[in-house]
Amino acid sequence: MDFTLLIVIIVLALIFDYINGFHDAANAIATVVATKVLSPFQAVVWAAFFNFLAYWVFGFGVADTVAKTANTLEIDLVVILAGVIAAIIWNLFTWWQGIPSSSSHTLIGGFAGAAIAHALAVHGFSGYSVGSGAELHTAYWYDTVNWYTAGKDGGFPSGVLVIIAFIVLAPLLGAFMSYLISIWLLNASKRSIYPKIFTVCLMLLTIWFVESQMVYFVDIKKPRFDSHFWSVVFESHNIKWFLVAFIILTISGFSLIFSSLNLHQSTAWLKKMQLLSSAAFSLGHGGNDSQKVMGIIAAAVTVYIQTSGLSQESLPDWLDVVLPNEEGIFKMPEWIPLACYSAIAAGTLSGGWKIVKTMGSKITKVTSFEGVAAETAGALTLYFTEHFKVPVSTTHTITGSIIGVGLTKRVSAVRWGMTVSLIWAWVLTIPISAILAAIIYYMFRIFI
Repeated sequence: MDFTLLIVIIVLALIFDYINGFHDAANAIATVVATKVLSPFQAVVWAAFFNFLAYWVFGFGVADTVAKTANTLEIDLVVILAGVIAAIIWNLFTWWQGIPSSSSHTLIGGFAGAAIAHALAVHGFSGYSVGSGAELHTAYWYDTVNWYTAGKDGGFPSGVLVIIAFIVLAPLLGAFMSYLISIWLLNASKRSIYPKIFTVCLMLLTIWFVESQMVYFVDIKKPRFDSHFWSVVFESHNIKWFLVAFIILTISGFSLIFSSLNLHQSTAWLKKMQLLSSAAFSLGHGGNDSQKVMGIIAAAVTVYIQTSGLSQESLPDWLDVVLPNEEGIFKMPEWIPLACYSAIAAGTLSGGWKIVKTMGSKITKVTSFEGVAAETAGALTLYFTEHFKVPVSTTHTITGSIIGVGLTKRVSAVRWGMTVSLIWAWVLTIPISAILAAIIYYMFRIFI
């Protein structure tokens, strides 16, 4: 029975990943479609390709955070099943309504809601003993969910409260970055030496910062090649920072020549750069959102191992999953990330035209200039949050970025009525998904 449930969860998780792809396709393609840089079909193919390419770029930090949303020692497979089903239902509903809600938050909300429902069903509101020997302590129903965990060695904290905080912080960060990029480019279009001095300083600062973040051969645990050079170049941690440098240096190069271009030339350059910014955002979207499903599958396999009574050594290779522990051991079979990236890329190919309309025109009118600024800001936000293992919403991030470029024109350029409606959907996603998952969990308890 447990094995059957595990297979069902894996299949449903991949279905959710597929739905996530076409639900969030608008995030990466809305601006390139709205500005007619690419046709809708070309745009989804472009985005899907870079969604899948993220497989070779990003690690599993976000997957680890999602997998630890609930304490795997205190839940069963029904909890994860209920959470995934609730996430699928909410995603399909918001897609049907054309609401760009967060696929990430509905998955987190569903997982947490089902875990709390399970704790209440098993233990009620009374305390219960957890651990053994000297580590024995009393826990309560709310302890099933990882609300907040301090970062190790001064690292970034994790937990549901951190994810909730980024409902606000991710769009604000995206808006702030896109606003700054827009102001930078607007000043670069003027015939003045000062924007060029700023740009050169920014280029030098970017090179210095990225070099300081590099992992060199002696520190690479599993080099991909015998060659030191190629191992460093293709180390996933390094690729991400190479991309950051490439994006910033490319925009810097354009800003240095911007003032010498006429309107036709600058528009042509900006449309080409939109392909780059859209690709960069699609990479971030694939790396961020696919990892969340990896985390759910990894958590399901871990729970299956614990509840089935099987030893880790007796499992087939395709189930050899070990979540990161105190010893730093972490295992994830290659089929999990490969399947997740394939599913989200396939979903992106299916498109999500209802949400494309909302993102591409209903928030603010988007030109190629604004598309470059918004997508670049969104991509950089996703790269930095992934670095800190925070599963943010790509939807919230790009929406905030689009609002940010709208603000550079005037406050009234942003259609605030539509924006307020989106914010309500964002705020309600986690609690509604949690309640829905709890209801589904209690229904399953009757039959399973």
